[in-house]
Amino acid sequence: MNQIDLNNRVAIVTGGAQGIGLAIVKRMLASGASVRIWDRDQKLLQQTLSGLSGPVSSDAVDVADEKSVLQGTAAAAKALGKIDILVNNAGIAGATTPVIDYPVEEWERVLKIDLTGPFLCARAVAPHMIRQKYGRIVNIASIAGKEGNPNASAYSAAKAGVIALTKSLGKELAQDGVMVNCVTPAAAKTAIFDQISQQHIDYMLSKIPMGRFVLVEEIAAMACWLSSEDCSFTTGGVFDISGGRATY
Repeated sequence: MNQIDLNNRVAIVTGGAQGIGLAIVKRMLASGASVRIWDRDQKLLQQTLSGLSGPVSSDAVDVADEKSVLQGTAAAAKALGKIDILVNNAGIAGATTPVIDYPVEEWERVLKIDLTGPFLCARAVAPHMIRQKYGRIVNIASIAGKEGNPNASAYSAAKAGVIALTKSLGKELAQDGVMVNCVTPAAAKTAIFDQISQQHIDYMLSKIPMGRFVLVEEIAAMACWLSSEDCSFTTGGVFDISGGRATY
């Protein structure tokens, strides 16, 4: 594992109790950061914390709820003294259904968590970064946001929105010392697979030239570099980690 320097940095990782988020938490701790995990599942948070060592703490935060996000931000800033890094990772897959059959309430649920969630978190945390003239925001989007997966319209649309949000916010904060970038992975074997059909899983694998799913540790490595001081002249960027699937 190559060394990434996050010494003396304070990070918030949403959806950090499992999967990609947990891999990012572990890599950040190994890189010297203090990490605050946000997840809405309090029981899972406690289980995860019990298996980690180092300067790591948590808050039960629902990223789709503005009040919860504001309270979590205030608690993190008070407990840790500052916020240097935000990784917007929390998300759901939603139904695997054609657009013509997609329930409106399911569409709204996916967009609220996967797109409004990162907006609310960035909106709450960015002022802390602006005041200290330093910050890194990393949004976990998806290759689906660039290509649009069939039968996953809400997820694809939300992740496309995350890419656009990244570009807008990156431009807004470009002179404030705050870099905003996103990662667009191909599918990884995480708990999100429990939400989608085997047919859709097979479809996603068939689109990856390398013939395998991305490892959560590979995504974590990229996210942690984007969270570091070395990422100093890149903002509003979209970083593919798709095993060759991405074509633009």
